[in-house]
Amino acid sequence: MRSTLAALALGLFPQIAASQDIAGEFDYYVLSLSWSPNWCTIEGDARGSTQCDEDEDFGWIMHGLWPQYERGYPEYCDTDFGRPSRQQTRDMADIMGTDGLAFYQWNKHGVCSGLSSEDYYGLAREAYERIKFPTAFAKLQEQVSLPASLIEEAFVQNNPAMEPDGITITCRSGYIQEARICLTRDLEFRTCSADVVRDCTLDDALFDPVR
Repeated sequence: MRSTLAALALGLFPQIAASQDIAGEFDYYVLSLSWSPNWCTIEGDARGSTQCDEDEDFGWIMHGLWPQYERGYPEYCDTDFGRPSRQQTRDMADIMGTDGLAFYQWNKHGVCSGLSSEDYYGLAREAYERIKFPTAFAKLQEQVSLPASLIEEAFVQNNPAMEPDGITITCRSGYIQEARICLTRDLEFRTCSADVVRDCTLDDALFDPVR
């Protein structure tokens, strides 16, 4: 009996999983911004990422533009659109750090947008360019420790239409990791749903200067 139930489960679960996420069916976007110097310290240097080369000066890069449900998010949706060309992914490296990240984000999240890769990357760039980035962090000369809430306050101050509940700051390994900003499908600021709000509460989060 158990083996029969297990076989049925194995046969049914892939169909259930596949039917859950449909391209173009989602509620809003999360624009994820990563502070590149911190990512390089935590992970990128060890991986030999070109994003961390000495001649690069990345600050806030776009980790991704993620379709989001009010609860949870879609990923790896089936799409009728083809994969992006190498030129398309290379063209995104100026705001995403590497073409590899650009492809990965399309493959996991972009396919759920219901857009072609060209339109998805265009929308992602538009979302990135709508943000007015705090300039003080780019002027740092050495590593500092600061409250994670200070990052949120700086973004809200620079973007008057953004509410504190419309952005969340994450940390990793004691460092500021990302600023995640919630946007409508028309790229207007909006509040984040409860499962997106995971504010880092560190009062002494580390923050590296631009290289």
